[in-house]
Amino acid sequence: MIERTKANDLRVVTGKGKAIILLGARQTGKTSLLNMLFPPSRDDILYMSGDDADVRKLFENLSAERLKMYLGKKRLLVLDEAQRITDIGLRLKLITDQLPEVQLIATGSSSFDLANKVNEPLTGRKREYHLYPVSFGEMVHHHGLLTEKRLLPHRLIFGSYPEVVSTPGDEKSILREISQSYLYKDVLAWEQIQKPEKLERLLQALALQIGSQVSYSELARLCGLDAKTVEKYICILEQTYIVFRLSSFSRTARNELKNSRKFYFYDNGIRNAVLANFSQIESRQDAGNLWENWLMSERRKFTDAQGIWVNSYFWRTKEQKEIDLVEESDGILAAYEFKYSAFKRVKCPAAFASAYPDASFKLIHPDNVEEFLLPGQ
Repeated sequence: MIERTKANDLRVVTGKGKAIILLGARQTGKTSLLNMLFPPSRDDILYMSGDDADVRKLFENLSAERLKMYLGKKRLLVLDEAQRITDIGLRLKLITDQLPEVQLIATGSSSFDLANKVNEPLTGRKREYHLYPVSFGEMVHHHGLLTEKRLLPHRLIFGSYPEVVSTPGDEKSILREISQSYLYKDVLAWEQIQKPEKLERLLQALALQIGSQVSYSELARLCGLDAKTVEKYICILEQTYIVFRLSSFSRTARNELKNSRKFYFYDNGIRNAVLANFSQIESRQDAGNLWENWLMSERRKFTDAQGIWVNSYFWRTKEQKEIDLVEESDGILAAYEFKYSAFKRVKCPAAFASAYPDASFKLIHPDNVEEFLLPGQ
């Protein structure tokens, strides 16, 4: 993740002979960030968008000589929504190989169409960054820890898309527009999904099951789809930065679940928009689920932004003993349990402590959340 508060790091990378790839869901501010760092008014920058039909047509028969004619004396090419361009990885490779004097920056709202097609052609030729909805750390940097902790109930309901946090009072209508513009239109475009109402049911089923194990066969029954189609749709939802998965952790014990999975939404506001439920946290039965989803997504932003290489899991036994999050880094295990109430007392399950005696264990609640989501706390 690249934090907006440290966005100048992108400037440092320019001129190093590598393409810069900026990925993230629509409406997370990729274009705005690039416009701030590299103003289109600069004489040495050419902005192009894959949303424009003439740009897509140009890249269909791209040659280095033709692109040189377009660039003229410009030495920085910004290609927005690059995933819309056919065979984008090969096109970007052509630019980096044959026009080394040109700094290439490409953005995309789908790792399915951009990152996967870019990875092989651009091996060793790119630096990749992710831009998520605004993080807890970024908001603390903006207006202080005390204020942001007071706003936690609000964040659990409306999330932290840039326009949501910058336009208080209009959160519902903004989230409705965001969810309808990319959850359905963009996602349906990938793989030409023909059953939008069943995709909507799938999203609703996932939204209702955050924090719970997910069975493809059960989801298929709820949505009226077959299990393979459900798995394919979920893969697309992951690759368009709507949901992400957590696998189960198992090393030794026979009673540990080994092939289970959970799914979380990258943003609480989108999750609640899917269910059309923006009631306040104090009156909700799913407050614990919202707290868990928010922490999972914020922890992902934190580890990505800090460059922490970590494998993340949940842990559960056949006897239903469980831990919300287990992180593994450099051979060290750290376990975390999430409770929205600071007054609940939770101990590490004896089965986990016995199987992994060197692992740490910590309860995360609103009173100590900064220890989990801020560096050096």
